[in-house]
Amino acid sequence: MHTGNTELRHDWTRDEIAELFALPFNDLLFQAQTAHRKYFDPNEVQMSTLLSIKTGGCPEDCGYCAQSAKFETPVKAEKLMSVEAVLAEAKRAKEAGASRYCMGAAWRNPKDKDLEAVCQMVEGVAALGMETCVTLGMLTDLQAKRLKTAGLDYYNHNIDTSPEFYGKVISTRTYQDRLDTLSNVRDAGINVCCGGIVGMGEARSDRIGMLHTLANLPDHPESVPINMLIQTEGTPVFGTDRLDSLEFVRTVAVAKIMMPASVVRLSAGREQMSDETQALCFLAGAGSIFIGPKLLTTKNPAKERDDALFAKLGVRATPVADKTPRRHQAAE
Repeated sequence: MHTGNTELRHDWTRDEIAELFALPFNDLLFQAQTAHRKYFDPNEVQMSTLLSIKTGGCPEDCGYCAQSAKFETPVKAEKLMSVEAVLAEAKRAKEAGASRYCMGAAWRNPKDKDLEAVCQMVEGVAALGMETCVTLGMLTDLQAKRLKTAGLDYYNHNIDTSPEFYGKVISTRTYQDRLDTLSNVRDAGINVCCGGIVGMGEARSDRIGMLHTLANLPDHPESVPINMLIQTEGTPVFGTDRLDSLEFVRTVAVAKIMMPASVVRLSAGREQMSDETQALCFLAGAGSIFIGPKLLTTKNPAKERDDALFAKLGVRATPVADKTPRRHQAAE
């Protein structure tokens, strides 16, 4: 059985990961919290805000996504926002306590002319003293280098699920397409934000497969978002049985044990989570959340609810000025 060693590994087997998932809950959370404390302040949570800068009309068929043009959903296609409008939103997010600003566009891949506008957004957000993150779909190596030149800190591109389950959710791009974009981002010197979505009807073996892929990349993603599916009427996965909350917490904990120096992010789905579930996720090593009224097109918890939860837990936000997570600085 794995014994909670917090050295960074890239040679995990699926059997080892399955053993972690099968641990008694208290033992699993103890290992995860121990791993988390080796690299991070356990009572500090980094806050990010996510803005949809180009909503809807995406040609992809990701079965969970309300922004796909292939499904009849309440989300309507819109044009790319202006640089000025995005920066005005970023200022509001900083005032609300966000230290990272994430911008998402519903594209299969960005056109070069649109990428120039995004680069202006990145430069403007960085000038506010915030970390910058974008998610724009697939990138070429040259596009990744252009974003790096603009000063981009993080690029988000999730693998979503296991290689085996992936084809049941998405057909318009391959798993390898996603890995190629991650490679282009890494080669450009941009931090990688990569995780997945659980609750799409996958088996535990698929959650194991997803974490197996992530932890065995040549470098662990600096940021690992674990998303609980937010169901949108009109998408193929609408009506899927909701994943058990404790299984979600287990997934967060296993991700933290496998990638202890990475920021495991409690991402989509918090609106439907109890305070107790979120508290267990923080105990399991989640070190970041999204704040603000929306996550792209779906609701997010109100600021008052987050403030009350943090007060009850004695958790504080990472200061806006502290742009660099305490990563690879293991406690003595």
